[in-house]
Amino acid sequence: MLLRELVARVPAPGRLEEIWLRTARGTAAVGVAEAVAMDGRGLQGDRSAAGRGGGRRQVTLIQAEHLPVLAALLGRPALPASLLRRNLVVSGLNLLAARSPLPAVPLRLWLGDEVELEITGPCEPCSRMEEALGPGGYAAMRGHGGVTARVLRGGRLRVGDAVRCVVANAAAP
Repeated sequence: MLLRELVARVPAPGRLEEIWLRTARGTAAVGVAEAVAMDGRGLQGDRSAAGRGGGRRQVTLIQAEHLPVLAALLGRPALPASLLRRNLVVSGLNLLAARSPLPAVPLRLWLGDEVELEITGPCEPCSRMEEALGPGGYAAMRGHGGVTARVLRGGRLRVGDAVRCVVANAAAP
C-alpha cells in the first residue's frame, strides 16, 4: 500500500469531549458546552480570537488519552484538562496523524457538520506549565501538549460532536 493511502486512512471518528475558552491572559480557562469557531480567527470568546486573529495557533487541541499519561508523569491520580489551557479535548482520534506528512495529501479535521480545521503543528508547552502543574510540568507536557490549528470554516461546535479526519477537498462529512 502506498504512503499516501495510509496517510488518508483513519480508523474511526473521534469525539469532542470538552471545550475550554481562555478569556484573558493569566485567567483560568472556562469550560463551555458549545462554542462558535470563526473563520481565520479562533473560538468566539477566546483570547486567541481577539484582536488581529489569524496565525497558526487559532485553536489548540489535546487528546483526552494523554491526560492519564500526564497525570502519571506528574505523580497525580488525575489531571483536569482546564489546567493545560488547550481549547478542545478530543478522544478516539490520533491528533498527530491529522497533520499529513505529504503535501499532496492535505488532511483536515471536521468537528460536527460545520467546523473545518487545519492542524498547523505541535502545541509546545510554555513556562506557565510549571506554575499550573508544579515542578516538572513543562517537561511532562513535552510531546503530550497536543496540536495547534487554523479555522478554515467556522460554525458551531458542541461537546459530543464527532471529530473526523478527512482528505482536504473531500465532501464535508
